[in-house]
Amino acid sequence: MAYAAGALFTLTFVVMQALSASARGAPDSFADLAERLSPSVVNITTSTMVAGRDLPALPRAPQGSPLEELFPDLFGPQGNGEDRQRRASALGSGFIISADGFIVTNNHVIDGADEIQIELFDGGPLLDAKLIGTDAKTDIALLKVEADAPLPFVGFGDSDVSRVGDWVLAIGNPLGQGFSVSSGIISARNRSLRGTYDDYIQTDAAINKGNSGGPLFNMDGTVIGVNTAIISPTGGSIGLGFSMSSNVVSRVVEQLKEYGETRRGWLGVQIQDVDKDIANAVGLESVKGALVSNVPDGPAMEAGILAGDVILNFDGREVSDTRGLVRAVGNAEVGKAVRVVIFREGKTQTLKVVLGRREDAERDPVVPVVGQPDATADHEAMGMRLTGLTDEVRGQLGLEDNVKGVAVLTVDEASDAFKKGMRSGDLISEVGQKPVTAPTDVTEALKAAKDAGRKSVLLLVRRDGAPRFVALALDE
Repeated sequence: MAYAAGALFTLTFVVMQALSASARGAPDSFADLAERLSPSVVNITTSTMVAGRDLPALPRAPQGSPLEELFPDLFGPQGNGEDRQRRASALGSGFIISADGFIVTNNHVIDGADEIQIELFDGGPLLDAKLIGTDAKTDIALLKVEADAPLPFVGFGDSDVSRVGDWVLAIGNPLGQGFSVSSGIISARNRSLRGTYDDYIQTDAAINKGNSGGPLFNMDGTVIGVNTAIISPTGGSIGLGFSMSSNVVSRVVEQLKEYGETRRGWLGVQIQDVDKDIANAVGLESVKGALVSNVPDGPAMEAGILAGDVILNFDGREVSDTRGLVRAVGNAEVGKAVRVVIFREGKTQTLKVVLGRREDAERDPVVPVVGQPDATADHEAMGMRLTGLTDEVRGQLGLEDNVKGVAVLTVDEASDAFKKGMRSGDLISEVGQKPVTAPTDVTEALKAAKDAGRKSVLLLVRRDGAPRFVALALDE
């Protein structure tokens, strides 16, 4: 992480990796391990030209004044307040992963820099680093330096076998103080902070500003994480440090080295977690899987996946929740044909999907559309007043002519619908996984769900064009 002043509750990013198959007691000393590993860790200095608008304006000399010649830095063209530029520097950490000079660090350490220099553990001249590639989603960057001799390096371990309570070692450049070692244990695993692909190891090993991009080692001396972030009210370590797990980082690094960019698999669905009410509404015996809320043009649509399906298995791996599915798809090879097990209308079925590339889909997003409705009179159901889509309603809600569904006019604040987040202006597209175009369609679908013995019913709701499923309890 860059060495700069932090705001209240600083969140600073780092990545780490761990390998430990069995529990060990506390070592008598970390000295041998630190001595062996430190040469593979580097200090990173970045610099960037920034505008000087935040600098105080200096007095202006009259044009042609001798002061311009005598004191050009103060009174010359470059010394007149906001027109000046200055070079800003920042510090971070990294580690060497190959003898030929590939270095891993955090993306935020080098982001926006026009000059990156590397300081090796044994001193010597600073080395200029070339940026090979970055991945903002995991906050990882890959650099390359040229050296006169092979460089000491370290390898990635298997972070998945690390355990809460295992000893770990962090090495880096905290607060610009140069090479420094801290030790602690793994406090928690599989932490998520804010990213789609987050898989952080939490540690109480001291991590401070400047440690960003440095390695987190296990007691075997392999990297199990990249130190990326801290949570702190002061900006300093309070024992809440986070390292991106090596099993995420190593895959990103392989792709950056080969392609200069990431290439993640793309299934082409919008999903949400399954809760108890949703599981009951669709007939699942347990709370698991990822509920498909929308299917735009893409691999999933071509394979026959529909909104309302619950994905239970992806490429041979059980899906427990949306986070697990996103990571599994992202780690899958672009163009690979995978088997996806879905739950639909009380039965499971297997579909084959040829994965696309997520980065391509993000550059060319697809906007889903739904069809033309019939307009009918207002109606009360489940604490909501519903209406068909007249031209007036469409205008009020900003809906296109090709949108189909039933609009929510009001929601009783004492109802289950209000508690589950339903609000005036929402559009109900499906009830019980059946399309609805009029309020009477809603009441018929509710009656069908009750007759089938359901305790709750699933509604597909759109707000500002974004779909989500809501499970509402049926009246006894």
